[in-house]
Amino acid sequence: MQIDIIGAESLGVRSLCTVIKTRDRNIIIDPGVALGFRRYGLLPHPVQVIASERTKKLITNTLQNATDVVISHYHGDHHPLVNANPYQLSAKRVAKLYIHPHFWTKSTGNLSANQFYRAKALAKAFGQRFQVAEGISNGPLTFSLSVPHGERDRRGGSVMMTRIEEDGEVFVHASDIQMLNDEAIEKILAWQPNIVLASGPPIYLPSITLGKREEALRRALRLAKKIDTLILDHHLMRSKKGEQWLDYVSSLTSAMHKVVCAADFMGVRRNLLEAERILWYKKLPVPERWHEAYARGEVDLALDWSDKVARVRIR
Repeated sequence: MQIDIIGAESLGVRSLCTVIKTRDRNIIIDPGVALGFRRYGLLPHPVQVIASERTKKLITNTLQNATDVVISHYHGDHHPLVNANPYQLSAKRVAKLYIHPHFWTKSTGNLSANQFYRAKALAKAFGQRFQVAEGISNGPLTFSLSVPHGERDRRGGSVMMTRIEEDGEVFVHASDIQMLNDEAIEKILAWQPNIVLASGPPIYLPSITLGKREEALRRALRLAKKIDTLILDHHLMRSKKGEQWLDYVSSLTSAMHKVVCAADFMGVRRNLLEAERILWYKKLPVPERWHEAYARGEVDLALDWSDKVARVRIR
């Protein structure tokens, strides 16, 4: 089994897109990408846009050869969007690329009106009915019933987790559980994985109190002590405080049980662009009209960083 994480906050974008190759399947989970539309009152910096375009290209290339596409839930950073903003992956961009893969999706039950619309619009864009995968198995794939998206009974709704097994190795993709509920942890442990990829807690949000952080730490350590590698990213890595939290968790585990982010797992430098958005604007100012030009498709992304100014070519 080969596991490649191609989108995550430690890789510069909002995503948890992962590609898993087995002997007979090319599986892509959560083929979506986004950028925090506004953080610190600022739109994404061009360096984030470059990272986003790179991730979109990777997802697009992977989808052309996918045998299976898994959608854990219908938030805009986890699947292509019919009404995508400039920083998200558009369904129009990828709908004609699929070579009839099998779609495995979360149920549309108990979704918000917005998520329900996204699910129906996406199925229509791809010209097929999506199979509800919750609670079923197919070959190396097993899907959970819905578990909470973060805290139970919060507005985030629920997500579907995915288990993939080959030759005794078990990988679990636990999108957006955020270490904020016990249901997801219990299910993951029952699956007996070697490697788990999950969203860590959104430390950057004021609602994540010290008590909730301590509970998230308890859950993360409980997982880490039972598996070889725990990969925590996504919500967690949207702030430097989240990165510090990850490194603290890692320091509490033994060498036999690694706790890392997606960039660490992939063997590349951490690139927390959203957490560093203010710094990028200070370091490399951009013209005020840049975002409007980008939205119209008039920006040349071969940017010139000379004189500490992001000089962009606008056609």
